[in-house]
Amino acid sequence: MPPDAKNGEFMFTHRPVLLREVLDGLNIRQNGTYVDCTVGGAGHSSEILRLSSPGGRLIGLDQDRDALREAASRLAEFGDRVKLVHSNFTGLLPVLDELDIDRADGILFDLGVSSYQLDNPDRGFSYMNDAPLDMRMDRDAGITAGDLINSLPEKELAGIIRRYGEDRFAGRIASFIVKEREKALIATTGRLVDIIRAAIPAKYRREGPHPARRTFQAIRIAVNNEIDIIKGAVLGAVDRLKPGGRLCVITFHSLEDRIVKKTFRDLSGKCTCPGDFPICVCGAKPIIKMIKPGGVTPSAAELEENPRSRSARLRTAEKVGGA
Repeated sequence: MPPDAKNGEFMFTHRPVLLREVLDGLNIRQNGTYVDCTVGGAGHSSEILRLSSPGGRLIGLDQDRDALREAASRLAEFGDRVKLVHSNFTGLLPVLDELDIDRADGILFDLGVSSYQLDNPDRGFSYMNDAPLDMRMDRDAGITAGDLINSLPEKELAGIIRRYGEDRFAGRIASFIVKEREKALIATTGRLVDIIRAAIPAKYRREGPHPARRTFQAIRIAVNNEIDIIKGAVLGAVDRLKPGGRLCVITFHSLEDRIVKKTFRDLSGKCTCPGDFPICVCGAKPIIKMIKPGGVTPSAAELEENPRSRSARLRTAEKVGGA
């Protein structure tokens, strides 16, 4: 359901994905310290605070100032139990150091783009609305989607679409983009959609999802450097958990999930010696134990209520004692 407008202003809406599963995964403790590294509209955070009352505290990070404003409004009732910080989740460790927090009882990452960002036409994330090519989660930072589309060499552009969008027509799409930008700057999502549609053979345009979906996903990931920062963020979060503390990570596509799955597996101390070694010599020791190793996906009821949750997967790890 698209958000409403009030007095011409786009309204922030947020429906937390896998809410009950996240709360169970974090194993909320009264008076615990929790970090929501992607606080968004504070749907998860508000429930964490309720369950950790009376003295539990929450540190919420987000690189989107719109999200932080909404979170501040929704969490105002919790007073000084909340601290919100404008930061990408890669800033978790410096933020904790600045707040003089050594270890947390639980940490949450809800990766990917939010419904608000997708639905707000001004942000340029959606192929369903004509808008400036932006796609930045942090509008104070860096390059826009338009910058990438209009400047990257064809080979590099094709590589991004192939790697992050897994689109079989990546090379063809990149070629069409480069030819069209020579005629005029590609400044809007609408024009980019038209170029992508023209690049994909008619047979494949009639099948499956929207022809621009994969390319838009790829460009968004590249603009926000979403994939390459995941492993380091997970490692940093595990390091700052108390023994017995939990880390929950929600992913929305296979590229994210593979990284989280492998990182968790590596931290769980699984032997990495070749299969023909008679004894283990790698010395692998568990730092975490995985909770429900296959991960958790939305229930049928949640899928019916929120179809956008269909690709979500929650993975949870617990810091082992003394680590």
